[in-house]
Amino acid sequence: MSVDISTTYLGLKLSSPLVVSACPLSGDLSSLQRLEEAGAGAAVMQSLFEEQIEHEEMEWFHVHENTSDRYAESTSFFPEMEDYNTGPDRYLQHIEQAKRALTIPIIGSLNGTTKGGWIRYAKLIEQAGADALELNIYIVPTETHVTSEQIEQRYLELVAAVRAEISLPLAVKIGPFFTSLPHFAKRIEAAGANGLVLFNRFLDPDINLATLEVTPHLVLSSRDELRLPLRWIGILRNRVKVSLACTSGVHFAEDALKALLAGADVVMMASALLRNGPTHLETVLAEVQNWLVENEYKSVTQLIGSVSREKSANPEAFERSNYMRALASYTSRLDG
Repeated sequence: MSVDISTTYLGLKLSSPLVVSACPLSGDLSSLQRLEEAGAGAAVMQSLFEEQIEHEEMEWFHVHENTSDRYAESTSFFPEMEDYNTGPDRYLQHIEQAKRALTIPIIGSLNGTTKGGWIRYAKLIEQAGADALELNIYIVPTETHVTSEQIEQRYLELVAAVRAEISLPLAVKIGPFFTSLPHFAKRIEAAGANGLVLFNRFLDPDINLATLEVTPHLVLSSRDELRLPLRWIGILRNRVKVSLACTSGVHFAEDALKALLAGADVVMMASALLRNGPTHLETVLAEVQNWLVENEYKSVTQLIGSVSREKSANPEAFERSNYMRALASYTSRLDG
């Protein structure tokens, strides 16, 4: 029995529901080619960070200001800022190369907190040939006077500003820390997003006991992290019209299947691929296909959302009422 494993994400037809999330593997052309061969349906490029854009443009400005006026004739050696190819130009070249070398959709990624150079680079990513754009919004509020409404408004203004400048399908990658995520998801949709990526993994700081310095600490995801996006994708399925992507905690076929059942249109993988290499994706995809055949599914589309909150026999399992059941279950095991 054959099974159709294709899906639709951001209006794009994908050959499989497994997507490479933004990570170092997508920054290397040979790795991308191996991932495509393994069955990836699409790839999100390694993120271009707001700090990179600002740093490169400030470096150019510094050189221009400190050298161009020393000799009158030197002014002509420096093109205008709008025409100057700063460091992030390598990012655009990589998109162009990936588009020439691969057949799967290539999704650009911008990571930051303000409009800044985002609009400019969103347009350049579109011109480079990307099939879609993912806005990876990374806001960590620290001021007591900043309200939740102000934070949400920053997200919405950024999405709307980028949406106004590009025609590419637009996904927004957010964290889970919102008072009413369903309401905010609808607002992001209204601002012009075509998809939501759930969830962003914020970098948590650590403290070095020897130096007493706060240091960044990057930890690859674990399978336990899947449960958070699983809950919210299950709740949001059919309550928003945008595509839903699950990221964080997808390591094996069982994880991918759970995310699809909850309502994800695609599942994104990074940590598992970094640990096990591009061929791991081929193993996961084969096991997903086998499960679909064994359980008599004709397609991935038939699977998607079939255990969402809306279709679940126990919709309360996505809510607080299931908390007592979980505690009771754990207590009974201890008593036994």
